[in-house]
Amino acid sequence: MIKVGFGVSALVKGMAGGGIDGIGNYTLEMLRRMEAVSNGTVTSNAELYSAPIRLMPFAFGDEVPASLTEVPGMTLGHYSLSALFSATTGLSCPGISDFAKTVDLIHATDHWVPKCSRVPVVATLMDAIPLSHPQWVSGKLRGLKNALWKRAANWADSVITISEYSKVELSTWCGIPLETIRVIPLGVDERWYNEVSETRLTSIRDKYKLPTSYFVSVGTLQPRKNVVAAIQAHRALPAAERASHPLIIIGRAGWKCEDVLALIAQEAPSGLVRWLEHVPADDLLPVIKPARGLIFPSLAEGFGLPVIEAFAAQVPVITSNTTSLPEVAGDAALMIDPHDVEAISQAMTRLIADDALVSELKVKGLARAKTFTWDACSNRTLDVYREVLGR
Repeated sequence: MIKVGFGVSALVKGMAGGGIDGIGNYTLEMLRRMEAVSNGTVTSNAELYSAPIRLMPFAFGDEVPASLTEVPGMTLGHYSLSALFSATTGLSCPGISDFAKTVDLIHATDHWVPKCSRVPVVATLMDAIPLSHPQWVSGKLRGLKNALWKRAANWADSVITISEYSKVELSTWCGIPLETIRVIPLGVDERWYNEVSETRLTSIRDKYKLPTSYFVSVGTLQPRKNVVAAIQAHRALPAAERASHPLIIIGRAGWKCEDVLALIAQEAPSGLVRWLEHVPADDLLPVIKPARGLIFPSLAEGFGLPVIEAFAAQVPVITSNTTSLPEVAGDAALMIDPHDVEAISQAMTRLIADDALVSELKVKGLARAKTFTWDACSNRTLDVYREVLGR
């Protein structure tokens, strides 16, 4: 039995706050699959690696809900204090040292990487955006947080990231050697492939007062997601196209979203741009699946999970030609400059006018989505565990 101390801090915070973010979703998928895919698949010449994996969840600052694990979760105090202690003394915090006695390795699935000298540490770091684009993250104690995070990133014996773009960025901004970074793409949940009955679609349309056809934007309302450009591009459409294809925005209000909220308020009387705010997970697929297209003009992504989720749902995608998005989308999306509102608007017009293009993108997108699976992500993560424990 290989015991892995498995960090769930971001997931626990998301559950407590009523909304799980991308990091939390990654953690949840790993929790669901890791032990299952390890049974009978973790093989090596060493007897150690023929044993199944047992995940031992831990979190900083919050109690781990019993619903997440059969094993009692551990609370290891507050991360900021632990990181500050380790950064200034070069030592592991006592709580982390004690926890390390019970496991074979630690996997930090978020940016909260503990310093530990007793066992190897694997860290999943989604991107380097807080360092490369600090203007897109909250300014509260930003300098101190970034300095601590940069140092903590180098405490890991091995780093997992989710795209080749993020690999280069993490090496550039954190000084992590490229050879210690493994790229393991995210997966898409199987539910996004499900068909939705007409009865269910009608029920959802009535519940959210949706039109017959529309564009959809998905993501937290924050500067990096560039929802302002999506609204401006929709405004630039001819009047008839705007009327026949309103823009539906899904996402919670985030940091520095006043500009987006102001534009949404301006559009409220016309009903041509609507903000649904939070949509429960069970309703997301039937809301998104009828859309003419997903508009995702993000300024920076470490991966871009909404893109492949839309692909799996057979929804055409308009997305940015920058950062990780070309790598993830391949040739299955319409790629645009996220700063070019006219280009985004023209891509929307193409989807409205060209049924053949829509059909082509649906086929390409579905094929592309099937190359990203959570089982593959889990198996490749197990390979990293084997590599680290074999040193």
